[in-house]
This record gives sequence, C-alpha cells and structure tokens, in this order.
Amino acid sequence: MANKLLSAIEDDVFLSEGSVPIVIEGLEHSYDTKDSLPDDSMHNSHELLYLREGKIEAVIGGETVQLTKGSVVVIRPLVRHKLIIKSGKADMLNLYFGFVHDTTDLKLTKETGNSKSVQAKTNSAGPSVSIPGSLAKISLESFLKFADLGITEDNEMTRLPFFVIKGNEKKEINQLAERIVTENAENRYAKDLMVHTLTVELMIILSRALRGEWEENLRVKNGKAKELVAIAKQFMDENFDQGITVSEAAAYVFLSQGYFTRAFRDETGISPMNYLMKKRIAKACALLQNNEIKVSAISLQSGFSSPQRFNVAFRKQMGMTPMEYRKKYL
Repeated sequence: MANKLLSAIEDDVFLSEGSVPIVIEGLEHSYDTKDSLPDDSMHNSHELLYLREGKIEAVIGGETVQLTKGSVVVIRPLVRHKLIIKSGKADMLNLYFGFVHDTTDLKLTKETGNSKSVQAKTNSAGPSVSIPGSLAKISLESFLKFADLGITEDNEMTRLPFFVIKGNEKKEINQLAERIVTENAENRYAKDLMVHTLTVELMIILSRALRGEWEENLRVKNGKAKELVAIAKQFMDENFDQGITVSEAAAYVFLSQGYFTRAFRDETGISPMNYLMKKRIAKACALLQNNEIKVSAISLQSGFSSPQRFNVAFRKQMGMTPMEYRKKYL
C-alpha cells in the first residue's frame, strides 16, 4: 500500500500534464584531493556546481572564475571547462539537467531511465547519487522558457558560458544542496522521492536566480527593457478583453511582476494595472452605446471577471454606474 501511495505521489508531482519537463540527467557528490581534476569536461546538459568545501579555480569557456566555499555556478551545455583545486581538497555537488521538447524524446528518456538509473557524467573519487528513471522528469515550464530558450539571439546573457549565482538564492541553494547530500546518505523510507522533491525545489530557486540575473542585465541595458515593455504592451492591447492579468503580461516577456510594473510605469507613465483598466473601460463605454447588449455581457466582453467587479471599476473610473452612463449618452 505504501509503495502504491508513493507511486501516485510521483505521478502527481513529476508527470503533470500540460507542462514542458526538465530531465535530471545526473546528480553527483564528489570529494577530490588531486591538484587538478581530470581532463577538460564538456556535457550536452546544463551543470550546476555547488562547492561545499575548498577553493577551486574554474576555467569555463576560456574564462577563469574563483570559487570558494558556498559558491554556486551554472555551466551551459557544450561549454568546455576545467577545475583546478587550490586548497588541497574540494567537496562539491554536481547536478546535470536538460530539457525535453518533444513527447517522443520524453518517452525515450523515460524508457532509458527505467532500464537503469541515470548516472553522473564526470569522473570522481566520491559517491554518486543515482537518479531513478521514473523520477527523472520534472515539470517546470517557466524555467525551460527562460533558461533554455532565452529571450533573443542577441541577448548578452544567452551568450555567457556560465552564471555565478549570488544573493538570497545562493543561500537557499546551499541549504537545499546540503539537505540533498544528507538525505542521500541516510537509508530512510522514500529517500529517492525526497531527494527529487528537494531537487525540484532547488530548480525553482535556480530559475528565480536566473530571472534575477536577466532583470539585472536589463537594468544595465535599458534599451532592452524598453523593447520588452513594448512587446508586453502589444500583448496587453491584443488580449486585455480576455481577462489577462499583469502577472501574465510580465510572464509573456519573462519578467517578474514587480520589475515589469516598475519598467512599464517608467516607460508609459502609468502602471500596467491601470493601463489594462483604461483599455477595458474604454471598450465598455463603446459597447454601452449599443442598447441591445446587456450590461452583464459587456462586463465579460470587456475583460472583467464578473459584473460586480465591472460595476465597481466603472464607477471608480467614470464617476457613474454603467447604466447611468448608458442613459446619459444614448
């Protein structure tokens, strides 16, 4: 019974329909004392490296970065990299992940994973953490859109061979990585499911960190922010009567709602919420001039979720109810 329950939980968490999956290709905990790790590495997948102890000089895509205890770096696919140990020892956790764009690829991945656990992809003196195929697929569509597809071909971030994670997300990733190592070391009930649940959480935190990097990049390149606001504004113009939200408009251009709201106000002089409201009220006013359309129908056709919300918003904007407006202008 317990095994059946776990299976059902796995299906709910990892096999959500309507989303694009992330595939965890390997998770490795390694402890090395050599001056330099084996020859240069290059993978088809993304690699997240979390340094638990020690100091490392990483040469990634021809660029050198110094990593110390707690450092978190994400290396893009097909980027050659080499690690040089500077402290006599290095204790690290490596997570390898990729994306499935096609259901056929997904089926093949699942079948391959079921035949044997997917293993980590680098040589190591430390123990590896197996990734059972039935748990290898993680649904996280927003991360796929941002990290794998990028925004535009000329985007500077897309060309970077790696990202060093900073701020609060770094601390959260550190804590989750430590929990993954601890959980894997203990032979407790449902260990595999717990490891992968923690991995899902880690991926979400990582996606937030990458979005933060993207938004910081926009602050430096203000022209790109203007371009994204223009794209979002067009999206709002075309869909305001479909009940879209500010959050959906922000997600359309891969920005957080907070950053998008500030950027939109800076560019237009009005908040995106007020902009949507003005568009909806303007359409409602036009429809109210047709006496054959019921007010309740106009509320929905204008993009409001209910007649009650429509009445409140209309009175606030126009200083009168929809019915009063109709009587005044007909």
